[in-house]
This record gives sequence, C-alpha cells and structure tokens, in this order.
Amino acid sequence: MSELSEDLVLNSLKQIIDPDLRKDIVTLGFIHDLAINGGDVSFRIVLTTPACPVKEEMETQAREIVGGLEGVTNVNVTMDAEVPQGRGIANNVTIEGVKNIIAVSSGKGGVGKSTVAVNLAVALALDGAKVGIMDADVYGPNVPLMLGTGYDQPEVSGQKLIPIEAHGVKMISMAVLVPPDKPMILRGPMLHGVVRQFLTDVNWGELDYLIVDMPPGTGDVQLSLAQLVPVQGAVVVTTPQEVSLSDVRRAVKMFETVNVPVLGVIENMSYFIAPDTGNRYNIFGEGGGQKLANEYGLNFLGEVPMGIEVREGGDRGTPVVISASDSPQAAAFRKVAEEVARHVSIEAMKPELVVISRAKG
Repeated sequence: MSELSEDLVLNSLKQIIDPDLRKDIVTLGFIHDLAINGGDVSFRIVLTTPACPVKEEMETQAREIVGGLEGVTNVNVTMDAEVPQGRGIANNVTIEGVKNIIAVSSGKGGVGKSTVAVNLAVALALDGAKVGIMDADVYGPNVPLMLGTGYDQPEVSGQKLIPIEAHGVKMISMAVLVPPDKPMILRGPMLHGVVRQFLTDVNWGELDYLIVDMPPGTGDVQLSLAQLVPVQGAVVVTTPQEVSLSDVRRAVKMFETVNVPVLGVIENMSYFIAPDTGNRYNIFGEGGGQKLANEYGLNFLGEVPMGIEVREGGDRGTPVVISASDSPQAAAFRKVAEEVARHVSIEAMKPELVVISRAKG
C-alpha cells in the first residue's frame, strides 16, 4: 500500500499529455497549489491559454486519475490559464504589459480581414483572455464601427492615450483620432510614426493578446510593425477564390522576409448555407485556404461561412460572436480563436534555439 503523497499524485498526473507541446502537464509546470488533507486532494491546472480546446478533457482526466488513487476520497481540480510571454525577435522592444502581438493580415482588400480581427479579439475576450485590438488599417479604419464605440476621442492620462473599451476589448484606431470625413493622406515615414504611437503612446495595461488589424497588402505598416516590436505571429485571411490566394502568397512571403512566423491561414466567406433549403453554395470556390496552407506548410486555422448575421453584427457594432452567438458563423469564429491561441502558445513555448535560429534567418 502506497502512502498518499504529493509525489504519488504528481507521478500519476504525468499520464496526461498536452497534445500540442507533447509533454506531460507535470513536466510543463501546469500543476499548481497541490494540497493533500487526509483523503482530500486539491490542485490547479494552469494552461497556456484560456481558450484551450482540450481544457474540459484534461480536467476530466485529472479527476479520474487522482480519484483512482488509493486513499483519495475527494478531488478538487481548478482550471486556470496564464498566457506565456511571446519571445518575438530579440532586437525589438517589447510593450510593457503586452504578452503577445498577433498581426491579422491579407494580401488584398475585400476578404473580411477586419471582421475576422474584431471577432477574433472578442472571442478571445469571451474565453477569459485580456485582449486589445489596434486598428492599423489607417486608410480604412473600421474597427470602431464594428465594435460600436463611435468616434469619440480617447482620454489622455500621463501623456498616454487610454484605449476605448467595448465587449471586453481595448481598442485604438486612427478613426478615433481623425474626423471620419477627413481623408488619410499618409506616406511611409508618417505611417511609421502612427504605428509607433499606437504601440508606445497608448496605455494598453496588461494584455494577453494584442490583435493588430493590418492594412491589406504588403506595405509600410507591415514593415514598421515588424521593425518596432516583437510580433509573436501573423494570421493571414483569404477567401477560397484564386485571385485572393495569389495575393495572400505575397503576404506570407513578406512575413517570412521580416522573420515573423505565420501562425496559419483563415478562410473567410468559405460557403453559404441557404436558410430556406439548407443547401450549401461555394460562391467563391472551395478548399482554397486549405490548399494554400498545404502549399506553404502552414496551419489551416479554420473556415468561416458567409451569413447575413456577420454583416448585421458589424453594422450594429455588436460582433456576431455576441449578437448571434448560436450561429454557425459565431461557432466558426470561436473555433478559429481557439486555434490561434493554441498556436501562439506553441510558438511561445518553443525552445530558445529555434527562436534564435529564426531571428538569424
């Protein structure tokens, strides 16, 4: 008969393997506050993201494994999360309090990039993460409209802008700094200054994820972002059609050039389900996002169907993950958010040698 001890409990929990990091949860340091009081055992499992898709499965496994030990009468498992600090590129200056910067990009306009960025941010916040969104699409800054914040200017405190909050997400955008009817006439050095200001002159506070809605294409804003701060990774948004895919290929190559890892591909407007018949229509083609991911060895983060709910939510300032939370579109965005968070954690937990070799290019 083995005496119930911390070592016995920890050794039993080594049976649980994180499917992404491919190590057991004890070795990874996920077990916290282990306490044994007679037959009562309690501990926390601290995962690398609150959006972990296998969170419930791990909790069930832990209860069953520890509950099966001789002498255990009660098991109390608390699930928690602590998002790891992204490594980024060593020469870039970090933003105080911001753990991971994620760029949302596309090779061309009209693919729903801002819609994806906004719903990704809100979905992560709904899962319990601390999230901000930086609207770096200075020529078409639509994030305030999609979040329903209007165009009131942000407050200033201690010479820093205070981001505007909506739906649990902190936001800054050129649209709240410049009148909505004023054209954005900016060139390279000015764009660099705008990006720098949004990153360093905004009091973001503590954030697990800062989502950056990039302008379409591969221009000055993308380069400035990569030069100024350590971007943990980029996600590229496409539609299934070939004209979109060809432009996204350029975006992928651009991120590779500036040493920003591409976390994966999101296919937006993948298909349409007719509400009256239930028939599926592949209006823009089929399988393009998966094909692109396979071509470059990237992760396919998911596909989001078309739906009037997405447009209505964006126009009303209530993203579809909130306004129509039971819709197929909302479910798809929540799944994509889980995948993005998962791959951010994988990137952040990579061995130091991998990061160094990537930086040296």
